[in-house]
Amino acid sequence: MTTEVSNPCSATRSRPGGGEPAPSRSGLPTAIALVVGLRATPSASSPVSSTPGVPGNERGRGGARCTTCPVQRDGIGKDDAMRHPGTLLKELDLTKDRFLDLVSQARGLKRAKASGTEHPLLIGKNIALVFEKSSTRTRCAFEVAAHDQGAHVTYLDPTGTHTGHDESVVDTAKVLGRMFDGIEFRGFAQDTVEELADHAGVPVWNGLTDSWHPTQVLADVLTMIENHPGPVEEIAFAFVGDGHNNVARSLLITGALLGMDVRIAAPASLRPPADVVAKAHELAIGTGARVLVTDEPEKAVRGADFLYTDVWVSMGDSPEDWDTRVPLLIPYRVTAELMKATGNPNTRFLHCLPSVHDRTTQVGRRVYEQYGLDGAEVTDEVFTSPNSVVFDQAENRLHTIKAVLIAGLAS
Repeated sequence: MTTEVSNPCSATRSRPGGGEPAPSRSGLPTAIALVVGLRATPSASSPVSSTPGVPGNERGRGGARCTTCPVQRDGIGKDDAMRHPGTLLKELDLTKDRFLDLVSQARGLKRAKASGTEHPLLIGKNIALVFEKSSTRTRCAFEVAAHDQGAHVTYLDPTGTHTGHDESVVDTAKVLGRMFDGIEFRGFAQDTVEELADHAGVPVWNGLTDSWHPTQVLADVLTMIENHPGPVEEIAFAFVGDGHNNVARSLLITGALLGMDVRIAAPASLRPPADVVAKAHELAIGTGARVLVTDEPEKAVRGADFLYTDVWVSMGDSPEDWDTRVPLLIPYRVTAELMKATGNPNTRFLHCLPSVHDRTTQVGRRVYEQYGLDGAEVTDEVFTSPNSVVFDQAENRLHTIKAVLIAGLAS
């Protein structure tokens, strides 16, 4: 089954010529331009709240929410809520221009770090990292980004707080918002990070939930831009595998938002949720994006500049999940043959990591013993090939998260 939206109005696209996003429309220097924030800010004529922790105060502590910031809309089945303008919970919190501004600023920050010319803008800021799920890239990227910029972080693991046990998310948000300048959350329910943002009074950033992974796709787009000579609207990418997961959803919305050629290939039972597909179609009408959702991997990858996949299973999944998902997803495995099916010898391979590409991990050995597969979602041949840019992609988590932190706090 295939659903497709094709918009030929490429003449309306806003970024002709050049693979790098245009400089910030603010006209400010690269790093300083980020203080314009992630969302629209109140107009100059708007009253400035005197409540601690909201825009208009010299320090962003928690407490009551800002009454002058614009109402933010989830976009997919969520009521409006007032939040700090530096908050990022999902891709729909960003416009196309703001998304590409963050990517452009991240690219500048990456160059500055490499040349030793980075200037810290977050000295004296304190950031809480709240983790319900374990992490390598997200935790390290937030910590290094904060330290590079002069901020301090406090890591709260699943056993390190009362949240969800004998303290509500609302109460936790109010406490953390009075002690920290910003809060990162990585966990399960999207409702949790939404509730944190509704009550903290400081920027809240989604480091991953079961629904969305916005800091990942910022890094993905930066990696694509670094490996493609044309404008972002000319990039074609295909995600192959579990189309229902958070990364696939975020990629689908991001591709539609930015006017890209985005394809999702997944079994019918693992397609992105219908409301996410509908939102992507809606965005595509305005941006000129080409959107394809199909159960035919060869069709999805044809002509793609990038092939992307994610893990099928993890150690926390039940044996029943493994027995259902692995056989279902074998046709969507990224192999050398599927890479060749793109018809493009320069197609790059992307993966958000961690990856089951050999037998050196517990999951990899289990997949081999139970299903006879050497590697799961991708073969080691593809993962380690010159066309694989997965470690550039992982590094770019640092630079894009740094851009997000500066955008939310350096004001």
